[in-house]
Amino acid sequence: MLNISKLKYSYKENDINNDYDFSLYVKENEIVGIIGESGSGKSTLLDLIAGFLNPLSGSIRFNDIEITTLSAEDRPLTTLFQKYNTFEHLSVIKNVLLGISTSIKAKKEDLEEAKMILKEVGLEGFEDKLASTLSGGQSQRVALARSLIRKKPILLLDEPFTGLDIHTRAKMLNLLEDISKKRNLYTIMVTHDLNDCEKIANRVYKVEKNELKEFNLF
Repeated sequence: MLNISKLKYSYKENDINNDYDFSLYVKENEIVGIIGESGSGKSTLLDLIAGFLNPLSGSIRFNDIEITTLSAEDRPLTTLFQKYNTFEHLSVIKNVLLGISTSIKAKKEDLEEAKMILKEVGLEGFEDKLASTLSGGQSQRVALARSLIRKKPILLLDEPFTGLDIHTRAKMLNLLEDISKKRNLYTIMVTHDLNDCEKIANRVYKVEKNELKEFNLF
């Protein structure tokens, strides 16, 4: 289980102190949705979990192991962002392989793994296409593949499907749900769209008054 307990963070903006206090848990195979107004602190929460920000106090434990003080690169997680997820001058497979190595020449086993994951996300046959030729949905599939090749058990998603059309968005949500279950992931999805949560989230939290409160979908 991923257990986040009394994680506190504070920053000052326009002479106003914003003091956050976050607690939540995520079980294996669960997708937990995080909703809230723009600027409410959703991305701050992900940054704290990912190790991009340091909390004032509190703990992040994964399977009873404290990871709060680990560096971002040493944490058992990967993050899929809203945009800037692909390098357009590189091929699809090279974009995926960047998840595990910046080496120009990839190992044979890494190439096979990347091809397998591209098939898993519905991009079989796209290996040699330039990222610049892809649609928005295809680009996010590449970014998801790059996250999966890292083989991290915790997947963080920061508004990953914003800007996609309704049909593509629905496909990506279904893909995310299938992969999360197949790979036994611990998934946290930040979104501004409650419909995303209604489709695939097991539980939902809302950032309200700088705290997380469980939100009942039904």
